[in-house]
Amino acid sequence: MKHSTNPQTRRGHRGGPARRIGRTLALVLPVVLVLSGTLAVTRVNWTGSPSSSVLTASDVSAAEVSTRTVTHAPQDVLRDRLMTELQDRNPGVVLTHLQQAVNGHPSLAKHCSSIARALGQAAVRIYGASRAQSYARPVCDTAFASGVLAAHS
Repeated sequence: MKHSTNPQTRRGHRGGPARRIGRTLALVLPVVLVLSGTLAVTRVNWTGSPSSSVLTASDVSAAEVSTRTVTHAPQDVLRDRLMTELQDRNPGVVLTHLQQAVNGHPSLAKHCSSIARALGQAAVRIYGASRAQSYARPVCDTAFASGVLAAHS
């Protein structure tokens, strides 16, 4: 097979727009593929435990810092959960859940009064002092009532 040397079919310069696009893609495409593969690998849950939280590559350093500095004690988790529940339910229901949590986990008993006091103070902000006081009962040595009193005075 003989190649044509006819000037009409052969270009005199090194490349047209198609060749430049091809070169650009040849340089950029591998970089894009490597980066997308790296990001995909960082999103895989490699621990084997079913977790809804997935870290991306940018989250890794923030997660390392937050796990070292922020640990939520069981009593803090319980208090936060009950405070959130107080937004939707009356204090009587929330106090029942506090008592059940303390009965189920006796190690929380020493924190029961402070949690009940915080609930009492929050109940005053939500329901007012007299209505909040109507829910008081002897959960954690009447700490709820003392929280209501402290928030009201």
